Amino acid sequence: MPANVPPPVEKNVPGYVEKLTYLESLEAPPDQRSRRLAARVWGGLWPVALAILIVLAVWQLIHVSGWKKAIFPGPGATLFNLWQQLQTGLLWHAIATTATRAVLGFGLAVLIGAVIGALVSRIRPLRAAVGSLITGLQTLPSIAWFPFAIILFGISTQAIMFVIILGAAPSVANGLIAGVDYTPPLLLKAGKMMGLRRVSLYRYLILPASLPAFVAGLKQGWAFAWRSLMAGELLVIIANQPSLGVLLSTDQDQSDMASATAIIIVILILGVIVDQLFGLADGAIRRRWGLTGQDS
Repeated sequence: MPANVPPPVEKNVPGYVEKLTYLESLEAPPDQRSRRLAARVWGGLWPVALAILIVLAVWQLIHVSGWKKAIFPGPGATLFNLWQQLQTGLLWHAIATTATRAVLGFGLAVLIGAVIGALVSRIRPLRAAVGSLITGLQTLPSIAWFPFAIILFGISTQAIMFVIILGAAPSVANGLIAGVDYTPPLLLKAGKMMGLRRVSLYRYLILPASLPAFVAGLKQGWAFAWRSLMAGELLVIIANQPSLGVLLSTDQDQSDMASATAIIIVILILGVIVDQLFGLADGAIRRRWGLTGQDS
């Protein structure tokens, strides 16, 4: 290469170059696009498969070592038990019940948390009054609310939903508050110069600018909601409403470790699936904002 020719620059690629590369990839032959898609899918699957194999290997080694062998089943017996439960309608009914409670409870928590976060972030006296209280509620263990919820609502689904909302809404509110706080002042001035005021300023500028922090708050809120739901289903046993918590509690009473471990695997899988969905949303936002580079 001649001395007067600069080397190609691979880092800090402008956003328009990435967009042009993406448009060129759309013009690629179908077989080439399919290969690229397969490579991306494989790149996302093999780390998960490797992690599962490592866990199964360690699990099998513990079982072979003889530690608590009488009550602690190996992966083979547990996975066979899980397969048998998947053939019955009881487990699917329990998954549907738990998933419905999770979606409804988290949805209400998002609605309440977003409203509170929007008000607190823009009204200074309200923020001074309840800002620290929201953080305090976020750090309070959700299980501490169950005695109060049972007294207030009795042994019912409402008691579980009440605790889910109290566990998740503060994280959602704090996520939105943090996003609003980190909105650049220059961006706010530019919005006001364009005529945006109050509701329009919030809708078209502040909310989009705070979206990354808000999504992070949603993810954290979901973690609190999921843990609150599992604790609630273990404590609040409602007749004729099978759920994952009820099945886990029944297995505990019967000292059925294989079945209990199988239910825990189902709970873990559902949590991982939701985490992947949040990861997709976060990745889409990063691409929209130009925060992902070819070298990252």
